[in-house]
Amino acid sequence: MQRINAVNPAEAIGKAKQLLAGVQAKLGITPNLMKTLAQSPAALDAYLHFSGSLSTGVLDAKFRELLAVAVAQANSCEYCLSAHTAIGGMVGLSADELSIAREARSEDAKRDAGLQFAQKIVVQRGTVTDQDFAVVREAGYNDAEITEIVAHVGLNIFTNYFNNIVKTEVDFPLVSVELAAAK
Repeated sequence: MQRINAVNPAEAIGKAKQLLAGVQAKLGITPNLMKTLAQSPAALDAYLHFSGSLSTGVLDAKFRELLAVAVAQANSCEYCLSAHTAIGGMVGLSADELSIAREARSEDAKRDAGLQFAQKIVVQRGTVTDQDFAVVREAGYNDAEITEIVAHVGLNIFTNYFNNIVKTEVDFPLVSVELAAAK
């Protein structure tokens, strides 16, 4: 059961109403994450601005979704894993690409290094080694790209932790955090 109630957009007032209306207008839906964050319009506004700013960065939409999937898997966030798997499909990622991203992998060598780096940021709590940094740099990532990988990891950790704490009801096709056993 969800621990913090989602705000019903029809009953929202003030800044929460304005922000939720903006989400609905932009996405055509109002995900439960947004409705729950609306309990604190400041938190929802901060999330929307951070996310919106990063969407104009140097990392493309497909890689941003792969990062979100890898981070959600690392943090066992079923809500974000489900949401970003669905969104990943909408931006043109295949089921196979999304599946291996859960293991912080990609068939593309550069993306693979970026996903591995992101996973290390999560697992090692931001304390990556000089070797970890050298590997991502050698894969072709420049300062702006590395900075944005770190920013995306931070943004996704926020939503992962929020959803895990709140137990946000998944309103996307459910993707379980349990990985399929190797065949």
